[in-house]
Amino acid sequence: MLILPSRRQFLGGLGASAGLTAATGVYALDIEPMRRLVVTRYAPALPRWDPALRLRVAVLADFHICEPYMPFDRVAEIVDAANALKPDLVLLLGDYPAGMIAWRKLPLSQFARMMEGLKAPLGTHAILGNHDWWDDEAVQSARSGTPAVKRLLEARGIPVMENEAVRLIKDGRPFWLAGLADQQPFMGSWRSESHADVPRTLAAITDAAPAILMAHEPDIFLDLSDRFSLTLAGHTHGGQVRMFGRSPVLRKVHGHDYSYGHIVQDGRHMIVSGGFGMSRIPVRFGVPPEIVLLELGPSAPTPAA
Repeated sequence: MLILPSRRQFLGGLGASAGLTAATGVYALDIEPMRRLVVTRYAPALPRWDPALRLRVAVLADFHICEPYMPFDRVAEIVDAANALKPDLVLLLGDYPAGMIAWRKLPLSQFARMMEGLKAPLGTHAILGNHDWWDDEAVQSARSGTPAVKRLLEARGIPVMENEAVRLIKDGRPFWLAGLADQQPFMGSWRSESHADVPRTLAAITDAAPAILMAHEPDIFLDLSDRFSLTLAGHTHGGQVRMFGRSPVLRKVHGHDYSYGHIVQDGRHMIVSGGFGMSRIPVRFGVPPEIVLLELGPSAPTPAA
């Protein structure tokens, strides 16, 4: 026999559903994107890595500074949290301005000044992302030039790498840090106007020391050489909505899911950061803003976070 709910039960269920929907909305619009900050740790066993090289790397991606979603007090919180991890090296993976969701844009000069506050013995190194180009009206109108944020960061002693590599040394053990130029510097283009030059970047690596690559968009991982022990990417924000281990709004790249996390393909390793900020819509759900902390090399006690 079918037993229908009473009017009171029906209204109670409707109210509970409405309350849950409202609570989920508050969480996705306010709590997760603007109040949460997590440290996501990876300690991958990498190919072609020097077993005697122990390296601690803080990776910061996709700030998208603006009000109200990424104000400067939030940036300061991220800088303090990164410094507390005591990294050997800090890497910035691009997309510093906010783009279309900003209610109010913030000065990139102040952002660069705050990045100067990051502390690591091997320094802070950066690449550019698509929004660093898209948000710069001068380079978009000319379809050429140098984004202002590159000049501002370099004026603060933070090199911005575009198809370059630098040889660094930790405890007498060398490694290479490489950075690709952006793959989508102009709005409405993809690949046809990419500035990324993998052969040129590889040519800058002149010995057999292990190499880490910074690439803003993860899509290029499909075409990379196995010369790189690890590729680091951002751009996706983990899809901004991630449920049951999937990011439903992001397309696959020739059948491969490059949306988030540690990806191993044909023996090559990539870690895609969920980053901090947002674009297109001001929502994050299931992928809280994160500092990625890499602990590479032999396992050993690490400084407290």
